[in-house]
Amino acid sequence: MNIADILIHVHPELSARQRDEMEAGIRAGDGIVSVHFSSGHLHELIVAYNPEAVTSRRILELVRQWDKAATMVGL
Repeated sequence: MNIADILIHVHPELSARQRDEMEAGIRAGDGIVSVHFSSGHLHELIVAYNPEAVTSRRILELVRQWDKAATMVGL
């Protein structure tokens, strides 16, 4: 299995509850290996995934359920 990482910027004022819900929702998706917010930068979401099972575009779509303006930066 190959693993890729992406960095997604979300609104820095999301509440802790919103961040927790976002992590849980993404983690439940097919092909997701890990998901967490950067401890020093709460607007940075890091997702490790299997690109054979899910695309980065699909992950961004999932994140946009919580933050419509989220943007993918890459890693």
